[in-house]
Amino acid sequence: MRIVIQRVKNASVAIEGSVTAAIQQGMLVLVGVEDADTAEDVEWLVGKVMRLRIFDDAEGVMNLPITDVSGGDILVVSQFTLMASTRKGNRPSYIRASRPEVAIPLYNRFVESLSCGLGHPVPTGVFGADMKVSLVNDGPVTIIIDSHLRE
Repeated sequence: MRIVIQRVKNASVAIEGSVTAAIQQGMLVLVGVEDADTAEDVEWLVGKVMRLRIFDDAEGVMNLPITDVSGGDILVVSQFTLMASTRKGNRPSYIRASRPEVAIPLYNRFVESLSCGLGHPVPTGVFGADMKVSLVNDGPVTIIIDSHLRE
């Protein structure tokens, strides 16, 4: 699995002109799934997201995880294009991206585990939908994590 985390002042998802999910301060997490991914990848990534210290403490130092941010929330959006390969030519290949029958259960498990960690439901986009994602990146802070690299 590959995720992109953006620390945001606010973020939202609109489908067909209607906002379907929105948060204020927190994280926008884009999620890409490949066939080699397992429940272990999901749990490892959830742990990283929940413990990632990218929010400012009282001294203005990025030292706090999302669980220590008052009102901090997470918005999760599926994005198969994170699995793109640009190795050959100029047209990205998405062959590494999982089909919905593999990706949806892992995506749902990711969302459910984050919800448990936060203690409330995590808002999401709609898997496979044409979504318009809006955000105000705070910092900017953007972090990419791949469960197969474990950096």
